[in-house]
Amino acid sequence: MSAITLPNQTFPTTTGEINLTELSTDWLIVYFYPKDSTPGCTTQAVGFSCLKDQFDALNTTILGISRDSVKAHQNFTEKQNLTINLISDKEEVLCKIFDVIKEKNMYGKQVMGIERSTFIFHKGELVKEYRKVKAAGHAEQVLEDLKALQA
Repeated sequence: MSAITLPNQTFPTTTGEINLTELSTDWLIVYFYPKDSTPGCTTQAVGFSCLKDQFDALNTTILGISRDSVKAHQNFTEKQNLTINLISDKEEVLCKIFDVIKEKNMYGKQVMGIERSTFIFHKGELVKEYRKVKAAGHAEQVLEDLKALQA
């Protein structure tokens, strides 16, 4: 497990500023996704939103992160009725800390983009990470793993 430390700084979200080191829950799930309002990212965001009550019951905060603007996040949230908070990481501060910017093949061209990745923290300590995530069914998998980690 790589040593990822949550940065003590604020980031803009769909509901205002947030500092990952000052959350009220013991558990934190951060997931990185390439782009708002694209099929896989919508599947993933809706998946986490649908299960938010179950994550809440497990004292867990869920945060989605991409390089999209807060405005794009707000439009995405409204359009999809998302119940989770989304962080705008335009400067790629979190992307760099979590090492999620990877070379990807888009329509035959090599581009640098966010590799779909998810991280589970307990009281600020990284306890599980997922790389190269497939969007479908991922939120359910994370919920099951979280229950196992808390057991």
